[in-house]
Amino acid sequence: MEKRFAEIHRQTKETDVAVELNLDGVGKYEIDSGVGFLDHMLTHLSKHGKIDLLVKAKGDLKTDAHHTAEDIGICLGECLLKALGDKKGIARYGHSSVPMEETIANVSIDLSGRPNCVYKVDYRTDKIGDFDVECLEEMLRSFSNAGKFNLHINVPYGTNSHHIAEAIFKGLGQALAGAVRIVGTDVPSTKGIL
Repeated sequence: MEKRFAEIHRQTKETDVAVELNLDGVGKYEIDSGVGFLDHMLTHLSKHGKIDLLVKAKGDLKTDAHHTAEDIGICLGECLLKALGDKKGIARYGHSSVPMEETIANVSIDLSGRPNCVYKVDYRTDKIGDFDVECLEEMLRSFSNAGKFNLHINVPYGTNSHHIAEAIFKGLGQALAGAVRIVGTDVPSTKGIL
């Protein structure tokens, strides 16, 4: 089997982001985005997805974390798409329901080649520490768009914003692990292409 690894470097006037992703990893990570809470979330994605992940980012954090989160999402999506190659043999679909104390997050993925992000999450606070929670949706939407996959996130209940975000990223890791696993030899589509 070919190694399912990719690396992307994206540099703009607002950010400088490098991402390496190994879909057949063990959950090893090295994350430094300059945004502590975002680092914390990305470690969950790696650990619970059994995806080896390196993220190095420098952004215009004097403005806020928006551009950094968005561009990390873009790089993650481009890496995922590249690492998947022709998608032969993958399960394609992945789902996870993760409880985190008073919260539950349901995450579903379809590696269909068509981007779509549905994000049904209600945070009780606008910030977690000094991090704007709206940046999480921006990053996840960018991830889905650049990776060309369906991403549905639904948190039907939860009161602690940190728990909500953490359950989402743990669920995202597990759903992604399920979707990228090798279960056969052909492309999982009646079209013959994803």
